[in-house]
This record gives sequence, C-alpha cells and structure tokens, in this order.
Amino acid sequence: MGLRSWLAGRLIVKKSLGQRGEDFAARYLQRLGYHIVSRQVDLRVGELDLVAVDNNTDSGRTVVFVEVKTRTNTDAGSPAEAVDDRRQERMTRAALAYLKSHGLLEYPARFDVIALTWPDGARTPIVEHIQNAFPAAGGRGQFFS
Repeated sequence: MGLRSWLAGRLIVKKSLGQRGEDFAARYLQRLGYHIVSRQVDLRVGELDLVAVDNNTDSGRTVVFVEVKTRTNTDAGSPAEAVDDRRQERMTRAALAYLKSHGLLEYPARFDVIALTWPDGARTPIVEHIQNAFPAAGGRGQFFS
C-alpha cells in the first residue's frame, strides 16, 4: 500500500455546516415517518436538497421538496428567511422537472423548509420545520393548476 492510499484511508474529512445540516434534516424527517427518496438533486433548472415522501397526509402520499438552511446563529435573521422569492422559483422549476422525469405529476406535492440554527460546539441544532412553506412559484405549466 502506498503512502497516498494509506493517508487517504486515515484522513478525516470534516463535513461542511450545510452538509451536516442536510444529514440532520434527513434523519429528522425519517424519525417523523418520511421516506427520503433523493438527496442533493442537481437538475439543469435548479437544485433540490431533499426529496421525500410523506405518507402521513390526508391525501395519502405527498411528494415533499425540502430546502434545508443551516446557520450558526440568527444574527442575519432566521435561516428560513434565506428562502427568498428567487430561490422559491428555482425550487419550483426543479420540482416540476423532477416530477415529470419520475412520472409523479399525479401525486400531490408541497415545499417544506427546514431551518437549522446550529451554534458552534452544539451537539444538535434548533429545528424549525415549516411544512407547506410556500406555494409553487412562477405561475405556468401543469404544476400550477
């Protein structure tokens, strides 16, 4: 075994705050009964942090597109405030592309935001889960009926 492969096997890569937040959010949703079907979906029209199925809704299965925002403090406002109109439009376009490409247009869908405030040194973050955080933005196409 060469030195490079030996070192690679022993180096600990520290996850970014955003990656830690997404990992935490996925586990949090699973504890609530959601099924995580995709993570970090990068589409031509936008990115989706998490795609989940919520089986605990009145309408049965609901596809949930989750935006995760993680901050160490709220000095610049709540992490949820970072999901502005522009981000909502990009998520809507990405969600529509995802639904179309997976043949899921007949299922109900919604957008959730998980805002995490994770102070340095804290073992777990403060969680704000906003279900149905915003309606589909943009106003055109099958997603907007």
